[in-house]
Amino acid sequence: MSVILKAENISKQYRLGLVGTGTISHDLNRWWAGIRGKEDPYLKVGSVNDRSAKADSDYVWALQDINFEVQRGEVLGIIGKNGAGKSTLLKILSRVTIPTTGEIKTKGRIASLLEVGTGFHPELTGLENIYLNGAILGMSKAEIRNKEAEIIAFSGCERYVDTPVKRYSSGMRVRLAFAVAAFLEPDILVIDEVLAVGDAEFQKKAIGKMQDISKGDGRTVLFVSHNMAAVKSLCTRAIVLEHGKTVFEGGTDNAVDFYLNKAKNSYVIPLKDRKDRWGNGEIKLVNISFLNENNIEVNQIISGEYLNVKMTFIKTNNEIDYDHLFVGVNFKDEQEQIVLSFLSDEMGSDFTNFKIKNEIELVIPNLFIRAGIYDLRIQTSLGTRREDHYDTIENATSIQVLPGRLWENGNLNRAGNHAIFPGTYNV
Repeated sequence: MSVILKAENISKQYRLGLVGTGTISHDLNRWWAGIRGKEDPYLKVGSVNDRSAKADSDYVWALQDINFEVQRGEVLGIIGKNGAGKSTLLKILSRVTIPTTGEIKTKGRIASLLEVGTGFHPELTGLENIYLNGAILGMSKAEIRNKEAEIIAFSGCERYVDTPVKRYSSGMRVRLAFAVAAFLEPDILVIDEVLAVGDAEFQKKAIGKMQDISKGDGRTVLFVSHNMAAVKSLCTRAIVLEHGKTVFEGGTDNAVDFYLNKAKNSYVIPLKDRKDRWGNGEIKLVNISFLNENNIEVNQIISGEYLNVKMTFIKTNNEIDYDHLFVGVNFKDEQEQIVLSFLSDEMGSDFTNFKIKNEIELVIPNLFIRAGIYDLRIQTSLGTRREDHYDTIENATSIQVLPGRLWENGNLNRAGNHAIFPGTYNV
């Protein structure tokens, strides 16, 4: 196989808080350095791209010294936490933005699917946008016409193909955009997390099509996703980004394991000291403990048995609206997929006791979940908007669930385990 894409020393610097390069004085300094043949003085400054830390510079490196090669027909996964630089890298590879330093070398046409409706004109119909995107990719009208029926059929939007795209739902836009990008035969297909907008049926179709593109047609795919199961099933190799730098490159399974282990190690830091959280801090989670039916603290539980998730908070505001307080507890598997959720608004929870003490208990009479290790995502907020969050933290802690008899014969592990247990926050 031959190299179809090569990234050499790719870095991207942004100035925080302002649009453009900065002040007039900074532009003059850059100009003066340029006419003297000197390096841009602002390439020597800038803080690491850590979204959870307070900025100590006006500049930030979204990417730093990224190097990799992609072979023709390879499917490369790019994984990392939010803010790691994944989307910035794809925008550079797609020529949407230019790198501050470094160079991208490619052979052939690149089609990108970075955001919902990327490259679509809202006033044009779906069919007109198919031809517009094909022309952008350098295809003739005859070539596009030969693919037109396949694109429309795959997208599932045949009924609306003569309707302006501005009237499409976000899922319909993604369906049509992916179909255009996949069927107009680019040499390199670049796809960001945008596929998550589609429904489960379409995601399955899209992954199958990407496998066909790479294995059957020998074309190259660059794929960014937080769905580790999709990365494992689709990608032949992966790189892991952290704070704008490559921290791992290798086989997909090893890359996913490295990424998941990095995520789990993050909560070695005491919960009260964790910085990778968001919210105004008026309510802050500082400890989580798991209790069994005998009120003994545990870190393992048998599937199907009683579990009490006891959460301790500190409060800095005495005027909390407890009547409208929302608490969400999500259990995530090793692929970072939410498999179980407990949401206070759905459960009609009463937080009266939370006014008196700083604890909330999630009491689960029977934890019906398969054996495995699960991370907990904890959210406290006044509403669903980001600015209404008191405290939200991913991977707050983990618990190991051991196999239970329920999955073998349908019987619970303990008799009489059907009662609703008292507590501040019950199931």
